[in-house]
Amino acid sequence: MTNPLLQLAQAGQSIWLDYLDREILESGELDRLITEDGLRGVTSNPTIFNKAITGGDAYDARIKALLAKGDAQPDALYEQLAVADIQAAADHFRPAYDRLGGADGFASLEVSPKLADNSEGTIAEARQLWGAVNRPNLMIKVPGTKAGTPAIRQLVSEGINVNVTLLFGLQAYLDVAEVHMAGLEAYQASGGDVAKVHGVASFFVSRIDTAIDKAIDARVQAGDAEAAALKALRGKVAIANAKVAYQHYLDLVREDRWKALAANGAAPQRLLWASTGTKDPTYFDVLYVDTLIGPDTINTMPPATIDAFRDHGTVAPTLQADLDGARRVLAETQRLGLDLDGVTDQLVVDGVKLFAKSLDELLTALAAKRLQLKGETPTARA
Repeated sequence: MTNPLLQLAQAGQSIWLDYLDREILESGELDRLITEDGLRGVTSNPTIFNKAITGGDAYDARIKALLAKGDAQPDALYEQLAVADIQAAADHFRPAYDRLGGADGFASLEVSPKLADNSEGTIAEARQLWGAVNRPNLMIKVPGTKAGTPAIRQLVSEGINVNVTLLFGLQAYLDVAEVHMAGLEAYQASGGDVAKVHGVASFFVSRIDTAIDKAIDARVQAGDAEAAALKALRGKVAIANAKVAYQHYLDLVREDRWKALAANGAAPQRLLWASTGTKDPTYFDVLYVDTLIGPDTINTMPPATIDAFRDHGTVAPTLQADLDGARRVLAETQRLGLDLDGVTDQLVVDGVKLFAKSLDELLTALAAKRLQLKGETPTARA
């Protein structure tokens, strides 16, 4: 039987891995995923790096080697470790990137979540990371916050590939699609080759259902008169939201404005489905893969979801199926006062906080590791 992961490529959808550590880079696991499953990219974030670097002693030798070259504070150590991992990952995907003419084969590295409300700080750090990694198949992850939006435009206008992260709401997606195009237009006007610039819009899925389902369950438990209608929406809102976002994408690439860029070789800012592992154990474990399959999209999956889809995923053109049903779900969500806009706005705030917390935990662990590997203790140093 054909591997369902490979069938996704035939349906026009790329798969990226939502995980990265030294073990999969050095053990041959990443290469196996590329060769056998058609993996075409990898994403990282502070939470992923926190788990990777603090999950054991796999990074101790590298940290010790960095310290031997000169003392470094935790934030500098983190950057050097992350840059090295991303460089290695990008190199693993470089053959695919070259073979596909730059259409795929990317590794993504995120700017500090502490800069989410700082446009100029985001631009400066993105430029620095772009130069440090120095790979054409790098994407710099920038959150789709109000401060992130002008930063995205500026970075794209400089020819930097951007993966816009933490997108939940439809208007937020439209805002970043606009600045991506504006950035390409500015880059082209400055003499840049827009064919060399690539971007994705990472639209998060499962976290929406987690938040909406929680609100539904609370109202049902309280005896809400609309209990039946509320329960009928469990596990459906995020998928409906994503399907409507994809329709907006299709509308955008039909516009004359986009066609003018495409005529000069510009690649579309593909929608990337993120947070596609199911959080509710009662849901089918590949729910957010099976239901969101369509051309010119990416699904970035955690390892467990990749394994599950390989085993029992079903490939069909589901992303454009039952659009009327998706719109009815969103209309019913509004009628029942579930405040999807408010939920998606809050999820951006929560996402930034979560990544910032992971970064703080990582830096604290690196500070302790630094002292340990230098043969010091906080007490002895004092």
